[in-house]
Amino acid sequence: MAEFDERYDVVVVGSGAAGSATALEAAAAGASVLVIEKAAAEVAGGNTRVSGGGWFVNTDPKRAEVFLRSLNGPFPVADDVVSAWAENTVGLSDWLTGLGAEVGMSGEYHTEPEFTDLDGQDCYAGMDTIAGRMGNGLLYGFLSDALAARDIEVRHETRAVELITDGDAVVGVEVETSDGRSRIGARGGVVLATGGFSANPQMVRDYLRVEDHVLWGSPSSTGDGHLMAQAVGADLWHMDNMMTITGVRGDDEFGHYLALWAAQNYLWVGDDGRRFIDETAPPKHGHTKRAGGYELFPTKGFHLVFDEQVRASGPLSPTSDVLPVGWNMLMMETSWSADNTAEVESGLIVRADSIAELADRIGLDPEVLERTVAGYNEACAAGRDDHFGRDPQMLAPVQQGPFYALRVTPLLGWSNGGPRRDGRSRVLRTDGSVIDGLYAAGEVSSTYSWAKDGGFHIADALAFGRVSGRDAAARATA
Repeated sequence: MAEFDERYDVVVVGSGAAGSATALEAAAAGASVLVIEKAAAEVAGGNTRVSGGGWFVNTDPKRAEVFLRSLNGPFPVADDVVSAWAENTVGLSDWLTGLGAEVGMSGEYHTEPEFTDLDGQDCYAGMDTIAGRMGNGLLYGFLSDALAARDIEVRHETRAVELITDGDAVVGVEVETSDGRSRIGARGGVVLATGGFSANPQMVRDYLRVEDHVLWGSPSSTGDGHLMAQAVGADLWHMDNMMTITGVRGDDEFGHYLALWAAQNYLWVGDDGRRFIDETAPPKHGHTKRAGGYELFPTKGFHLVFDEQVRASGPLSPTSDVLPVGWNMLMMETSWSADNTAEVESGLIVRADSIAELADRIGLDPEVLERTVAGYNEACAAGRDDHFGRDPQMLAPVQQGPFYALRVTPLLGWSNGGPRRDGRSRVLRTDGSVIDGLYAAGEVSSTYSWAKDGGFHIADALAFGRVSGRDAAARATA
């Protein structure tokens, strides 16, 4: 029999949306709950803290099953997981309202599904947020207050280092603080809500095959839960799935979100100086449509080439009054200049009087880039992009000097894969058997094996956090 320094019914590892939902649901079921969080209180909460903080409104669980299967496409997840997801993403707004949240529908973002071409999308009725406002840590703030109001302890600067087993079951977790290590027992189970592995460069290279990237979210997303689960025999699923967006490297490992929402006088070129994609294809949470199907994008760096019209049209990265999300903006308090001039002066944006000079300054063949820009401008004049099918309404020439270039780097928001789990959030072994006493919820084991729509990550975290909390609490009393 394992020995412990203290015991609870349910021990939750991580204090983001999934961990908070787990703790709230388990406590509501009468369980004693402890949340451990490796980060300090002022930076805790993982990606939830810096996300848009919204969850999609699911109006029809049967159609939601269809939609999830459509989104997962050639990479299906088990039927019990699909059913549990479809059932438990319904009513999240009512649940949060019952906890005391002011809930309102987002009127600017994700008012309709992104994947309107996929069957089942009619279940999607928009996205709810705290007070109808995006970002600014509002969801994380509410969940933290809800835990405190119910006297659920969140123990910060406490890192889980190893799962404790008794026979084949997980019965607790060993943790480390500045005072040393201790062992905490969990009668009902340990719930991993540790987030993804986007801040673990080795795991990013091994599983995602992204050579160079910058972080959108929390530096605490280092794959701790993945490694602990593997150590006790957990199987893994869709470890190569992720969400990247177009980013710009900042002064450290964090990046700015590149959003080209105003003038269209730009094109993208690879390191060979040539176009490679429809630059205006909608980025759908890490996937874009190309060659008739969806693929991960971006996975490697490239160059944004634009003219004075784009430079003068507004900031290339949204300011906090427009889209208050991301670690760089909310936690590092960095900002992009309103007219991009600060970035030009710093050298982040390269300026030149001609395309040939611009090419030379960014290390491309001047003749190749000149031909590329000339060919693009000819397509604009003709109103038809025969190479990549860019919408004629989005074709605008790059011809008004001076000219500019900006290096675009994949901004890694989430990893999706992790310990395989069933519809009750129980972690599974490679033979499909359940690891008793071990659960996973949220980004550490996202349901999404391929595509996902707006508000899906938070909805998944809340839904399976609640599932984990209920099941672990019931197991404790059993």
